[in-house]
Amino acid sequence: MLPVERQKKIIDLLMMKKVMKMPELREEMGISIDTLRRDINILAEEGKIKKIYGGVKLVELKFGEASMEERMTSHLDEKAAIAKKCNASIEDGDCIYLDSGSTTYQIAKYIKEKRNLTVITNSVPVILELMNSDIELIVIGGKVRKNERSVVTYDYLFNFNQLNIQKAFICASGITMEKGISDYNVEEALARKKIIGLSQEVYIAADSSKFGKNVTVNIAGLDEIDYIVTDKKVTKGVIQQFDEIGTELLVSEG
Repeated sequence: MLPVERQKKIIDLLMMKKVMKMPELREEMGISIDTLRRDINILAEEGKIKKIYGGVKLVELKFGEASMEERMTSHLDEKAAIAKKCNASIEDGDCIYLDSGSTTYQIAKYIKEKRNLTVITNSVPVILELMNSDIELIVIGGKVRKNERSVVTYDYLFNFNQLNIQKAFICASGITMEKGISDYNVEEALARKKIIGLSQEVYIAADSSKFGKNVTVNIAGLDEIDYIVTDKKVTKGVIQQFDEIGTELLVSEG
């Protein structure tokens, strides 16, 4: 197993257990204590985990993420253009997932005229936006995150395996070629991981400011993503990088 794969596995384990003792983590990883210490030192230097007495815990950089109120108004033109581009991929009769994010919220404004559309969501703003439309709404169960106006999921409250999601529209706080997509919050990341695994097609709706950033928690590699939809301010360098991989970059026109 490559170092980057080991480090990703360590983060994945900590996403589930939050805090782990060194012997427990070493047993789960199946590696030597020296190798584990090297990986932990790298992750600690990157600010993704914190060493504690006898073990490690995951770090949530709450200060690194703007509030939902700020994100709802920042890059608004770009997010509206991304939403229009996403809307063009949604067909009558689809069952889609709209994530809890400021960009995916914009998508909700453009889909109200679709016929026989089912929207699954964990976003309170999306629910309110579509409440009086003809769209069938399914709200996932879980804990309400008031600051994010979202619901973070728990398997025991929702039978995810029964969902038949054709297209999932997911937000991300960071996108890099090496690490894929990432987010600041562990619970949001877990919800997104679950939905990505269940969906036939996965779209990441993210404005161009997100490229080149790798934030606290990894969500998925680019090999798990079908499309990334962004705005026209994306650099030529980023566009050229996507010419070489399987994930398709869709650039909005507005």
